[in-house]
Amino acid sequence: MIQSINPYNNQLIKEFEELSEADIAAKIALAQDAFESWKQTTFDERSGLLHSLADVLIEQKEAYGKIMALEVGKPIKQAIAEIEKCAWVCNYYAENGADFLRDELISTDADRSYVKHEPLGVLLAVMPWNYPFWQVFRFAAPAIMAGNVGLLKHASNVMISAGNIEACFTEAGFPKGVFQNLIISSNSVAAIIEDERIKAVTLTGSKPAGSAVASKAAKEIKKSVLELGGSNAFIVLHDADIDKAVETGINARYQNTGQSCIAAKRFLLQKDIAEEFLNKFLKKVETLKSGNPLDEDTYIGTLAREDLAIELEKQLKASVDKGAKVLIGGKRCGAYFEPTVVTDVKEDMPVLSEETFGPLVAVVTFDTIEEAVELSNNSKFGLGVTLFTSDITNAEALVHRFDEGAVFINELVKSDPRLPFGGVKTSGFGRELSHHGIKEFVNVKTVFINK
Repeated sequence: MIQSINPYNNQLIKEFEELSEADIAAKIALAQDAFESWKQTTFDERSGLLHSLADVLIEQKEAYGKIMALEVGKPIKQAIAEIEKCAWVCNYYAENGADFLRDELISTDADRSYVKHEPLGVLLAVMPWNYPFWQVFRFAAPAIMAGNVGLLKHASNVMISAGNIEACFTEAGFPKGVFQNLIISSNSVAAIIEDERIKAVTLTGSKPAGSAVASKAAKEIKKSVLELGGSNAFIVLHDADIDKAVETGINARYQNTGQSCIAAKRFLLQKDIAEEFLNKFLKKVETLKSGNPLDEDTYIGTLAREDLAIELEKQLKASVDKGAKVLIGGKRCGAYFEPTVVTDVKEDMPVLSEETFGPLVAVVTFDTIEEAVELSNNSKFGLGVTLFTSDITNAEALVHRFDEGAVFINELVKSDPRLPFGGVKTSGFGRELSHHGIKEFVNVKTVFINK
């Protein structure tokens, strides 16, 4: 039995019975049947339905936001903003997908040669709990616009949200089977990947989960895209606008209660401004409102599950035992973890060497820009980095030196439908969003014609 439990009060919201093997087989068959007709639809038809999907999301944003607040402790205002972002990505691909996938004429020795982009078929999406709607829609909108169909294996603790996502597609008028939610545990994923009707898989989650899924997909010779963990550096140079850096740093680390792969987790401060930055930063942290995720003024909710808070507590304790100093926060109560700032951090401490998935900032100071780049790159992850400085020319000259999927100058690292999203190293491979994302799950077909 799969359970959805409210992490704020630990009360059971709803239970779900897992699909049987026969149920799963029936859904895969329905998806395959749906693909055979869906791939024949025009871009205009798909675009119209994606616009309708965006409308449904906006109409239901308060209701869907409330469910996320209940299922994972997400502050209600942030949850509603997540739904609005999902509508944005639907409209974005509705408006741009046809252009991204139009035939590309290539000049060769043929009378005519060109490249077509055709859908692969049934795609499996294995998605996490931290952004229950956004993670799904940033995959689904481009994939379905390209003519594919989707099967969703969502995190077990957000099955209400998963069901609501499928309901969105139905309400928007999509044909039956174009998008389906699978009420299954992780144990069923390997067998689904083995099914010959599954053409590719995408996963957002942890390194172990990504490794298992990618290995299985590779064994079956199937495409996979992985978006895994991150430990982004937030670098503040001596010439930065400190007030702006502080305000941005608060959001970069503490939004979604710090549960984001692209959150700023390692704060690297040039020594000249470290004291000023920390003093202002700590004052801001003290003002962050914690409480019931359903309250409009709550900024810090709970972590999605109590075991996640316990793991963060262990990482902090192990680091303190090695000499780290807690400046603020550090206490846990159930699934709630106080906004925390830690200094005197060394490379062998878990708060720096591991991904911390919660409201905890690890602070390191440095002397030179070269040292900052080295500290930033000294991570097994490679999703993104933020650099705050007033010298834009110098900042752009540094971009190529960072081992990351994204470099944001004077701004927090964020996902945007217009920009490719993904990482390097153990943060995964492949890209989502932009024209790059929609081409991950298509057959790039060469056509060569002589008369």
